[in-house]
Amino acid sequence: MLELNLPQYDPKIKKTDKLYIWDQIRSKYVALTPEEWVRQHFINYLITEKQYPSSLIANETQISLNNQRKRCDSVVYDNHLNPLVIVEYKSPNVKITQEVFDQIARYNIVLKVKYLIISNGLEHYCCCIDYENLGYEYLPDIPLYSALNKNG
Repeated sequence: MLELNLPQYDPKIKKTDKLYIWDQIRSKYVALTPEEWVRQHFINYLITEKQYPSSLIANETQISLNNQRKRCDSVVYDNHLNPLVIVEYKSPNVKITQEVFDQIARYNIVLKVKYLIISNGLEHYCCCIDYENLGYEYLPDIPLYSALNKNG
């Protein structure tokens, strides 16, 4: 698979009829797609580099938006189990565009988190939502988990 702009780690890969990668959050092997490759590397980065507790991360969180079922790629919760961050992953060959931001913003209509993160494994964007002033601010880096809770 493609090398990403994320720290190296040694994922568990299993080959049967196709390739699978171990998802430590869901505790199971999942189909190894380019987007899943990004997810697993990014989750590893959040846990090892940014000290996000693995127990407060959920993958493929289902929400109901306009009577349709949607799935958030990852949701990070605060210590009171309130949604704090939505993370959207794209394959490395998918350019991060306004359409991608619109997708994650729609999910946020339901979850009302403070932070949105988007990554294609090569580029990563994080913004902090300011509900009081109805705006948002792009952050220069993905914050440490402890910083999210202070601002949350």
